[in-house]
Amino acid sequence: MPSSFASLTSPAARLRGLRPDRLSDPKAWRTEVLAGLVVALALIPEAISFSIIAGVDPAVGLFASFTMAVVISVVGGRRAMISAATGAIALVIASLNREHGLGYLIAAVILAGVIQVALGALGVAKLMRFVPRSVMVGFVNALAILIFMAQIPEMHDVPWAVYPLIIGGLALMVFFPKVPTVIPAPLVSIVILTVITVAAAIAVPTVGDKGALPSSLPVPGLPDVPFTMDTLTTIAPYAFAMALVGLMESLMTAKLVDEITDTHSSKTRESIGQGIANIVTGFFGGMGGCAMIGQTMINVKVSGARTRVSTFLAGVFLMVLCIVFGPVVSDIPMAALVAVMVMVAFATFDWHSIAPKTLKRMPAGEIAVMVITVVCVVATDNLAIGVVVGSVTAMVIFAKRVAHLANVTAVTDPDGSTVVYSVTGELFFASSNDLVGQFNYTGDPDKVVIDLTAAHIWDASSVAALDAIETKYAQRGKSVEIIGLNDPSADLHGKLTGELTSH
Repeated sequence: MPSSFASLTSPAARLRGLRPDRLSDPKAWRTEVLAGLVVALALIPEAISFSIIAGVDPAVGLFASFTMAVVISVVGGRRAMISAATGAIALVIASLNREHGLGYLIAAVILAGVIQVALGALGVAKLMRFVPRSVMVGFVNALAILIFMAQIPEMHDVPWAVYPLIIGGLALMVFFPKVPTVIPAPLVSIVILTVITVAAAIAVPTVGDKGALPSSLPVPGLPDVPFTMDTLTTIAPYAFAMALVGLMESLMTAKLVDEITDTHSSKTRESIGQGIANIVTGFFGGMGGCAMIGQTMINVKVSGARTRVSTFLAGVFLMVLCIVFGPVVSDIPMAALVAVMVMVAFATFDWHSIAPKTLKRMPAGEIAVMVITVVCVVATDNLAIGVVVGSVTAMVIFAKRVAHLANVTAVTDPDGSTVVYSVTGELFFASSNDLVGQFNYTGDPDKVVIDLTAAHIWDASSVAALDAIETKYAQRGKSVEIIGLNDPSADLHGKLTGELTSH
């Protein structure tokens, strides 16, 4: 990893970012302001591209990026994370816009925001604790691949001058940070490449080629749809899908930023904040959105931002650049922004996760989960699908692994009157299936003791298995005594024993 990126995640850098009085330092303000400017520049072509995917005017995507960033900077739970119009959301709502028009799309954005607020209030963010690390690594690596793949169209069938510009931009970002400066390397790269192309009149694709920039601020209003049950049934499936995809990407991104900055964020507040931001965005005619991992990495990992100021200013600068400096921004070569995103992809990818030394030490199941997550995300171009499939795969592997962890050992008293079975391990639906077959019902003496001191009962399946064991012994005229239950296990066993069969 280039030194410019590694330095941003050093312990010293993290400590500086964690200081409560960070914004009392003029250098911190400079970092936040410049980070917001760099992100705003990177947001413009992205928002326009996503607008094209959704089939709407570029202004709709730009308005969404503006309102999402500004609102989430106030109500979001993760500082320095960037939310704006995204490709995942564009893909979800594209068919709705194509079949029913912009009014229905805007209505779906507002409803999706309401659903996100409700899900956040219900605590859906707590489900993030069930996302394994292998899925997280796969998510990050897949994301880096998607960011890079998104730049390939900008490098295909273009004038030859694009390629040296991209290489020059990458070189500037790698080597410029070694020169004492207060300006982020990506911003320097963008400015220098723009000056070169304009001064030399080099004909290459520019931001302006993506679409016209808005000339005025968005104004609030209601979506142009009939407020009927038919409208609700039409937009509800799209709104629900948008809400889930948006929350999934936002919470995964927030978790990633938590790890990078070594700080904690409120996922519940982030969920509710995403909903509020989408509601506001809908009323201002935007296409909705969620957290943007690429721009967040630019903000946090490349530019070193750590507060809400950078997020707020990213949205503000976006509109200022479009409205006030539209002609200048339109002249920025796409090659400059491609170089920035390629560097972001390189810095985002967890190279340590695929190092031969790491792969030799990692369990095969962990590697499989990571690979499956990456493949699903890249194949579907949907981060949410990859995370769900990866998490389910991890759960299946875990269940299979622990299914045989319940061990049973038998010790018979010297006089042969009693046998004590010691059960160790976690008893749940997978492991308890084999429990019944580990007892000698015919050969055991009349008194059987089952010692569960080193075990824990987790579910009804385990209670049913113990009941089945007692029944089998009872059919042979033998008694069973269960001892050593811890309090939670005793409580569950006491409530369910004898109640799980119809006879």
